[in-house]
Amino acid sequence: MKEKTIAAVLAFFGGIVGLQRFYLGQKGLGMAHLFFFILALFAGPNPFTVLLISLAAIFGVIDAITLLSMDQREFDLKFNQPVAQASASVGSSARSYNTGTMTDRERRFQERQRQRAELERERERRAKERNHQRTEPAPRASGGRRDPGRADRERGVHYFREFEYRRAIEAFQEALAKNSRDVASHFNIACAYSVEEEADRAFYHLDRAVALGFDDFERIRTHDNLAFLRIQAAFPPFAANQFRLATAAARPAENTADPLVAESEPRPAEPVVRDELLEQLQRLAALREKGLLTELEFATQKRRLLG
Repeated sequence: MKEKTIAAVLAFFGGIVGLQRFYLGQKGLGMAHLFFFILALFAGPNPFTVLLISLAAIFGVIDAITLLSMDQREFDLKFNQPVAQASASVGSSARSYNTGTMTDRERRFQERQRQRAELERERERRAKERNHQRTEPAPRASGGRRDPGRADRERGVHYFREFEYRRAIEAFQEALAKNSRDVASHFNIACAYSVEEEADRAFYHLDRAVALGFDDFERIRTHDNLAFLRIQAAFPPFAANQFRLATAAARPAENTADPLVAESEPRPAEPVVRDELLEQLQRLAALREKGLLTELEFATQKRRLLG
C-alpha cells in the first residue's frame, strides 16, 4: 500500500529523476523523467540543459505539494485502487454477513438479546405505571366523595401480583374496612382466599361482590385464581343460585315445655321470617363462630348492615 507522505518526499528530493513516479507505479512517466535527466547530463553544461533540469526539479516540488494536499481517499482511489476495491469488498461482505444467513447459535443469541430487551422495556413500563398511579390523584366517587379504600386496594393488587397473598388479603381487608361496598375489593380478596385454599371465605366475599353488583359471571367460571373454588362440591349449587350463597329458612321454635299441649293442640307454625337483614346477621354470626370471619370483618359487615 502506497503512502502519500513517502511519495511527496520522493517527489521533493528525487523529482528531478522521477522517483515518485516509480514509487506510485507510473513507470512510463518515471522512465521519461530518467531519460531526459540522462540526456541532459550527456549534453553537457549549456543553457538548455540547465533549463531542463530546473524544470524537472520544479515539477518535482509541484508534485510533492500536490500529493500532500490530496485527500487520502482520493489518493487511494488514484494510486491504491486494488486496496480500495478490497476494502469495499470487505465492507460489502461484512454487510452481507450482518444481513445474511446466520448460524443457529448466533440466531439464538440474538433472540435472547431481543427477549431481554423486551423484558427490560416491560419492567420500565410497569414501573412508570406504578409511579403514575402513586402520583395520580384518587378519583372521586359520586357525590364528590373520594374512594377511601382505593390506595389499600391497589396495594393489595400489587402484593397479589408479587405472589404475596397473605399481605394482599390484609390490604384488601383494610380497603373493605374503609369501604365495605367496594365490589373490586370483595372480588380480589375472594381470588386471594381461593389461591390460599380458604374456600368458605372466598365464597362469602364472592357472594358479597355479586350482591353489590358484580355481574361478570363468565369471569367467575374461567378466572384462573378461582380454580380452587370451581372444584369444590359447593360450587355447582353456588353457580346455580346466580353465584349467591343459599340462605337457610328460619325454622319455627318447637314447643317442648308442655308435650300434652303439643300433642293435643298443635300450635300453628310461626311465619317464616324472611327478613334479609336478619338472615344476613345470622349468617355473619355463624361465619364468625366457625372462624371464617375475623372480628374486624364481622364488625365491618355488621356496621354496614345496620347502617
